[in-house]
Amino acid sequence: MALFQKKEIAGSSVPLYTLGLAKTVLLVGLGNPGKEYDGTRHNVGFACLEAFVSASGFSDWVTKKDLKSLMSSGTVGSTRVIAIEPTTFMNRSGEAVQATAAFYKILPKQIVVIHDELDIPFGQIRTRPGGGSAGHNGIKSLLQHMDENFGRLRIGVRNDIADQADSADFVLGKFTKDEKSHLAHLTRETTAILTEYLVSDQLPAETRTIL
Repeated sequence: MALFQKKEIAGSSVPLYTLGLAKTVLLVGLGNPGKEYDGTRHNVGFACLEAFVSASGFSDWVTKKDLKSLMSSGTVGSTRVIAIEPTTFMNRSGEAVQATAAFYKILPKQIVVIHDELDIPFGQIRTRPGGGSAGHNGIKSLLQHMDENFGRLRIGVRNDIADQADSADFVLGKFTKDEKSHLAHLTRETTAILTEYLVSDQLPAETRTIL
């Protein structure tokens, strides 16, 4: 039996401790705050995490100013899950992740980060534990604040016009009409991957293609 009873943070529905749960996992969606960034390639990490939170019946999102994040929480099987979206902008995402991980005493190996990946074609999802940044500013920030031993769920955003555009402009651009028609399938697949990981406690290096 767990030693701690469920407690609530003032003004929040996020529990400090939950009775009977074996472990805690932190899921991080990367993106930029603000409506002007909604629907951009760089915010697909937010979109995928929000779809997972909604499908899993987690708590409403709450603002955690001290942790520089929006936060939701819930359980999958025997796993307590904390989901965050940093409110720091992409290139300072590590500040929010470090603060949240320290507060809840979560190790890097218990963290999975969902983010866009310019080197992967749209329609592909790749997972891997650990690794470098591949030039992604959000991952660079995380690596400045913590060990690299966190999981990655990488959402491909590359298309035929990527080589013709500045990379920063491209990832901050909106998905095409055709790409938008596949986003629901994409977010469902990431939800399935995250659920499988939370149940099995394994994040293998693999590629899934939805197109």
